[in-house]
This record gives sequence, C-alpha cells and structure tokens, in this order.
Amino acid sequence: MNSPVSVSVLNEQIKGILEATFTNVYVEGEISNLTYHNSGHIYFSIKDNKSTISCVMFKGNAQYLKFRLETGIKVVITGNITVYSPRGNYQLLCQKIEPSGVGALALAYEQLKTKLQIKGYFDKSIKKTLPLYPKNIYIITSNTGAAIEDMKKILEMRYPLAKMFLLPTLVQGEGAKENIVKNIERADYLAKDSLDNSIAIVGRGGGSTEVLWAFNEEVVCDTIYAANIPIISAVGHENDFVISDFVADVRASTPSNAIEISTPNINDLRQYSDTLVVDLNHKFKAVLVQKEQNLRHLKSSFEQQSFQKRFEFIESKIKNTKQQFQNTFKQIIEKKSNNINFIKNNLILNHPEKKEKKGFVQLIVENKITSIEDIEVDNLITIENSKVSVNCKVISKNIIDKISR
Repeated sequence: MNSPVSVSVLNEQIKGILEATFTNVYVEGEISNLTYHNSGHIYFSIKDNKSTISCVMFKGNAQYLKFRLETGIKVVITGNITVYSPRGNYQLLCQKIEPSGVGALALAYEQLKTKLQIKGYFDKSIKKTLPLYPKNIYIITSNTGAAIEDMKKILEMRYPLAKMFLLPTLVQGEGAKENIVKNIERADYLAKDSLDNSIAIVGRGGGSTEVLWAFNEEVVCDTIYAANIPIISAVGHENDFVISDFVADVRASTPSNAIEISTPNINDLRQYSDTLVVDLNHKFKAVLVQKEQNLRHLKSSFEQQSFQKRFEFIESKIKNTKQQFQNTFKQIIEKKSNNINFIKNNLILNHPEKKEKKGFVQLIVENKITSIEDIEVDNLITIENSKVSVNCKVISKNIIDKISR
C-alpha cells in the first residue's frame, strides 16, 4: 500500500501538471466580479452560462490595455493557468485581453468618449473663443513632420503679423501622451500674461488609429480641458476624429486648416483698412465742414453781439429815428403848405374883384362856397357878388344837355 502524500505535495503536483499542460490558453467569456487594485493589478472572473474561472492580470501587462475592463463585456483572453499552492486555487493568468467582436482601440475610444461627455468636457458653453487677431501661436507638434512646414507657409502668407512658437513634441509611440501634456502645460504657462491674443494648436498629420492614439488618451484630454489658453485640435485629415477634437475649444480638419481658421487674411485686412481710411476721410471732412459752419456761426453771433455791432445798431436806430423825424416833419410842412395854398386859392376866388364880373356870382351853402353841380333840390343857398347877397331855395334842378343845344 502506497504512503499518503501531504496536501502541499498534492497541490504542487497539481500545479506542475496544470501549468505545464495549459501554457497557452485562448478563451472567451463575460467579465464579472471585477476589481482594479491599488497595486495596478486587475482581478476578475470570466463566465459563460455554465461555468466561471478566476482571472488575474498583473500591472506589467495591465498597463498596455487599450480599453478599460467593465463588468458584463465579453472578452477574449490569451494567457496560462497558474495554481496558488497554499490554497489549492487555480486561476487564469492573463497576458493579453481583447474585446470580443470589436477592436480594443475602438472600444477604448467609445468608453473614453462616453466618460468625458458625461463629465461635460464636450459642452459648447465652456468653449473659449479664439482671438480675432492672435499675436502668439503655440504649435504643439513634431518638428520633423510635414505639418509644421505647411503651417509655417500658410501663416507667412496669410497673417505674418502673428508669431509662431514651435514646441517640439513626440506625437506617437511610447511617451507621446506625456510629452503632449507637458507641452500643452508649457504653452499655457507661456501665454498666461497674453491669453487675450494667444492660441495653442495641438496636432499632427494623418495616420492610422494606432498612430493617432496619443490624442485619444484621457490624460491629454484632461490637460486640454484644464488649459486657460484657447486650444485648437488639428489631428490627421478631415475624416479623422480623435477625442481631443471634442474636448478642444475648436476642431480643425487639418493642421493647415487650424492656421486658416485661427487667423485673418491679411489681404482682407488691407482692403478693410483702405475702406476704413476712405470712410475716416469722409467723416473727417464732414466734421471739418460742420466745425467750419459752427465757427462761422459763432463768429457771426459774436460779431452781432460785439460792442461795435451794438454801437452800429444804436447809430442806425438814431439815423432811422432822425430820418423818420425829418420825413414826418416834411409831411407836416407839406400838409400845412397845402392848407395854406387851399386857403390862398379860396381867398383868391373870393376876392371882391372876382365878384365884379357881370353875370358871375358865388353860390354859398352853409357858409361854404360851392359849385352849382353840387346843389340839390330844397337846398337853401346864398347867391352874392361884391355888392348884393340873395337868399334862395332850390325848387328844381335840371341837367342841360349840351348836345341838344
């Protein structure tokens, strides 16, 4: 009869068999009992409708995961079986994990996009407005790519008044996300005293999803969100969308487009400047004309209110009064003279010598000499010459027709 073995020996024998047999496991299942440990290790289980197996992914492999494990998602795991001898437990030691039916990068992209959208990173109300006339443009990209050369040419042609500051940045591969974060923070610091006329452009030329992945990293998006300087995300081509596009204040379809949308065209500014000069000249001339008119009016008012004008006005009034007096006096003299002439003529007519002519008499009505044409029927008249006065009453009056005679 064989001697019994200890529990430890048995567990070690099982451990040796399992670990030697299951060295390259490739299994699919649904995640449950998920725990992210402070150490960086990930503990969870995968299951199907009948069974469950414990899994662990240590920090060394977990740091390369492109997406975040979540309870309920289906994954495909590459690893091997290990046994923890003190307890006799076995588990799947995961070396690589991929989402089932979808790429890891695609899932990671959607996970982070959803997370940041919930946090409000994409809210349009918090987007900063680009300055109309930027003075400083901080470019966060590679100093060896074609993107920076295109941006230089466009800026020189479009708006040479702005200064471009290149912050050479690693935009793909190991350490890219850390370098991008560092230079965003550096640009934010350099622009802290000139935020009103500074912008930052974060980007690179086109490429595959893997090549552009640094701009889908959460730490990069956090830094863009926290920056005070307005940031344009200009990654890849027009059809390439990375998460930094949604977080940034403005998204440009290409790095070259970032320069175009952030700067005015200097030719347009020149035309606008010419228009302003013409308009200013017109307005200046109009103001001058108005001021000249006002000045003439003030001068005229001053002259009218001056002592000289007052003296002239008083002198004119004296002259007018004197002239009026002379005219009035002349009219009085003329009137008196006319009366005297009238009296003189009456005296001449009533002179006794006039009455001595035969057949000539005076007709007097109410003590006034009158003509026979003015006498009416029933008038009491006096007929007299120098020697005889006769009182009569008019019985009738006939008009003598000279033609009939």
